[in-house]
Amino acid sequence: MQELRLMLWDLESDLVERKASLSDPDRVRQAICAYANDLPDHRRQGVIFVGANDDGSCAGLSITDDLLLRLAQMRDDGKIQPIPSISVKKIEVDGCSMAVVAVKPSLAPPVRLNGVTWIRVGPRRAIATPEEEKILAERRRSRDLPFDLHSVPSATIRDLDLDIFEREYLRLAIAPEILAQNTRSMDDKLKALRFLAPNGQPTVLGILVLGTDVLRFIPGAYIQFLRFEGEKLTDPIRDQKMIDGPLQQLLLRIDEVLQVNNSVSTSLTSHHMEIQSPEYPLPALQQLARNAVLHRIYEGTNSPVRIYWFSDRIEIHSPGGPFGQVTSENFGQAGITDYRNPHLAEAMRVLGYVQRFGLGIQIARQQLDANGNPPPEFLIEQNHILATVWRRP
Repeated sequence: MQELRLMLWDLESDLVERKASLSDPDRVRQAICAYANDLPDHRRQGVIFVGANDDGSCAGLSITDDLLLRLAQMRDDGKIQPIPSISVKKIEVDGCSMAVVAVKPSLAPPVRLNGVTWIRVGPRRAIATPEEEKILAERRRSRDLPFDLHSVPSATIRDLDLDIFEREYLRLAIAPEILAQNTRSMDDKLKALRFLAPNGQPTVLGILVLGTDVLRFIPGAYIQFLRFEGEKLTDPIRDQKMIDGPLQQLLLRIDEVLQVNNSVSTSLTSHHMEIQSPEYPLPALQQLARNAVLHRIYEGTNSPVRIYWFSDRIEIHSPGGPFGQVTSENFGQAGITDYRNPHLAEAMRVLGYVQRFGLGIQIARQQLDANGNPPPEFLIEQNHILATVWRRP
């Protein structure tokens, strides 16, 4: 607490920002982004005081639970990528209530807000130049990185589909005004978006998102789909597919398979209106399948995500158990999220398959309930997660 008090009154520090209110939330997001990038390389957290004037005096802002929640949600609302590490709390300084947002430097910069890299330059914020972005990209500390940013030693840039990268991914990931003045080389562009490691080798993320032959390097990175005639694994197989490819292709194909297999019944109301009722709500199946692709473990296993479609239920098997702060006890609870593959999460957000992080299971539950299906069931084990969805009666 004493350290925060000293930081509040240190008007020269570039590790502190003060906001009288939350009237412009994106200004706070810019500050979070800048502190996560830590261009000066302080290797210390930056702090944003909400409820303090520029001179450190009290702004008289009411620090409500709603305000604290809005600040905390800036971590998961998908506008800042990759997901920053922040903490939010309420403090009292000399009788004045303030909210404090503490931001840890990212291990995998550059961090962007809506496709723009913000940095701290002395007492002000600024948009990073191409050279500054290159400095950030080269600063990653490989030994500390999650597995999706590990380099793939046997791969080269020729194993990435650069056409997909330039034609589809780049324009979604980077703000148009930044792209318009983009003078970076192809290597620098790929490094800035973490598809190449600083040493020039493709990362696991690069292979998963852009790989021309994903399974050559990550053998388990596919979805096994089996449709059974009955309710048991020993019943005859009606259809089977091995769904693989770069991330967007894989997700598009599984959406198609889920839709084709989902029967829809039609009934008439007393007013001769048609009502169509699917066996399963497609958005629920999509959320659970995408969750399995995102949160599964890719390291040390050749097991795929498995989707088994029985006559009475669908089972979605995901390799790897709970990660980080997620446990078998709190699994699926609102607000409890963690990311084994945080940069794969960023890529899914860029491609439009995630709108807001941490809500997939809640959305699935709501969709199933609205369609008249029983709630989903989850079996959480150390090395495996099974989601079961029951057919609509």
